[in-house]
Amino acid sequence: MELWQEMIRQSIHSAEDLVKKFNLKQENAERLEVFFQSRINPYYLSLIRYPGDPIWLQCVPDERELEDVDSPDDPLKEDEMSPVPNITHRYPDRVLFLVTAQCGIYCRFCTRKRKVGDSRKISMKYLESAFKYLEQHTEINDVILSGGDPLMLTDAMLEKIIKRLRSMNHIQVIRLGTRMPVVLPQRITESLVNMLKKYHPIFVNTHFNHPREITEESTKAINMLADAGCPIGNQTVLMKGVNDNPEVMKELMKKLISIRVKPYYLYMLDKIKGGEHFKTSIAKGLEIMDKLRGHISGLAVPHFVIDAPGGGGKIPLLPNYVIYHDENKIILRNYKYNLFEYPDISDNIKPIIDNKLYLRKTKNRKSKKTEKVYIGKTRSDN
Repeated sequence: MELWQEMIRQSIHSAEDLVKKFNLKQENAERLEVFFQSRINPYYLSLIRYPGDPIWLQCVPDERELEDVDSPDDPLKEDEMSPVPNITHRYPDRVLFLVTAQCGIYCRFCTRKRKVGDSRKISMKYLESAFKYLEQHTEINDVILSGGDPLMLTDAMLEKIIKRLRSMNHIQVIRLGTRMPVVLPQRITESLVNMLKKYHPIFVNTHFNHPREITEESTKAINMLADAGCPIGNQTVLMKGVNDNPEVMKELMKKLISIRVKPYYLYMLDKIKGGEHFKTSIAKGLEIMDKLRGHISGLAVPHFVIDAPGGGGKIPLLPNYVIYHDENKIILRNYKYNLFEYPDISDNIKPIIDNKLYLRKTKNRKSKKTEKVYIGKTRSDN
């Protein structure tokens, strides 16, 4: 048995463990165990500094989860977009391929609580039907292995899946959606990365949410993957009490770049059952993005997105940099809130920006010079 597997065995997972370690009431611990099981491995547990800190919030079951009864089990309608078990086909050229129900820890904000941890709902017995679907649909060129966490599989089992995918000529990109470099970096071994090298391009999408998750151990794991030729991107979820602070997010993004991880997405929290206490406002996300763009390297700025409820896919959000746009010009503001005018040309394409301000020339009474003044007037006011 490898070290990482032994650490999984040593994880906190039962109601009794929760009562003993985190002083939860027995009744609530039992209800939480039924609602969504827990798993906190010794490594990730060691990162907790105090009750309620950003690491604690992500992994320790919270009684507030039981108060959220109105949120949906499947907010992104993944199951409705599943033509065969274990496959979600939302976008034309790529699919999500669920290969295991297990994770290194069970994140309390998980969007797939209805399935994760239950091997009956993400079962390996359906792998063959998933492979046949992929073989038949040659428009698919990008497969994201997820679950659960695909790195919970043994190297041998994971290689069987990747090798089968590589036998399909139309599949160009294979992605591993994994949180193991963050929550159990001991899983990244020489044997694993040597296996992955044989099947490039293999991309890794990982999931750091807080700067304190970037440790000596997680940095070593990331370096091993990067040295093996895997491009690595990061997906962060915006959560109250975890990272809803511009300075925390700035530190996280800068640290990610320093260990060769490209910030990819910053997600608004999905409206998932048991997750309402993590929710922040969209305005908070836009404020954070406004403090990133121009203040740190563009390499470190992620796309801020909402994964649209009902299966609409990822929709990007930006702070309002465009002040006005017509067929002759666009008026922009930069990260210092200075305004700039850029000339445009007319090519019979209607500007897609719904103008909120318009430009007016006025005379300054004191200097008697003509000045440009931007005043509020929506298009509906015209």
